[in-house]
Amino acid sequence: MKYIKFLVCLILLSGKLYAQELYVNTEPASNMATKAIGIRLNTELQPLADNRAGLRLNPEVMFGFSKNLMVHANLYASSLYQPALNFEGASIYAKYRFLALDQPRAHFRIAGTGRVSLINNPVSYNSINLQGDNSGYSGGLVVTQLLHKLALSATANAVHSLNNISNPVPAAISRNQLDYSFSAGYLLLPKTYTDYKQTNVNLYVEFLGKSSLDNKGSLIDIAPAVQFIFNSTTRLDLSYQTQLSGNLSRTSNTTYLIRLEHNLFNAF
Repeated sequence: MKYIKFLVCLILLSGKLYAQELYVNTEPASNMATKAIGIRLNTELQPLADNRAGLRLNPEVMFGFSKNLMVHANLYASSLYQPALNFEGASIYAKYRFLALDQPRAHFRIAGTGRVSLINNPVSYNSINLQGDNSGYSGGLVVTQLLHKLALSATANAVHSLNNISNPVPAAISRNQLDYSFSAGYLLLPKTYTDYKQTNVNLYVEFLGKSSLDNKGSLIDIAPAVQFIFNSTTRLDLSYQTQLSGNLSRTSNTTYLIRLEHNLFNAF
């Protein structure tokens, strides 16, 4: 029993050391622990043009199938397109890490990612968003460099939208898009790590961009965030995302995100 407890502590400690790359608005090249399950509730608030505050709920389950492969399953419901909360659809996201160069307190990793979404919303905007607005698929790469308390990451994804369940894509709306991002995370607390029960505080800033490949515009956002990790298992994210520049139409140029996540280790 003592040996099992020791192994569990090692797993939790290893995840704690890399807490500053648990980005809020993007995924790092690293994966969650093998045989772990993560449960998330993502809550987005967006100010809309009709002076309403739109709400999107996104429950999410994550599976760590191996040290290289993890899969996310998402459901979406929102009041962005109608006053009442409506079910929008679902998506599956997968990430496969194929390169890991690890050193003490540092590593460099590259992973391939993909997402497939099936959504039932009106298609009204040129900005393609597979997490609630558009059906379609995407694929790309994520590169992450950890340097002690600082983690840097960049992503690039090609995105193609398909007709939504009850709504085809109008001819004037973009179907092809390049998504890209640059993220930085810094471990603020604890200053000295002694126990996995210590609360982590991480600060993030992320730059999120989209460019239509059908020549219908582009945009870039900035998203500062703060993150709290409790007992190495439970996570609270608070993020504010707003547009810096661009002309791609979308539901809102500002998003407030609240995420609550809990991880179960050795769950299967």
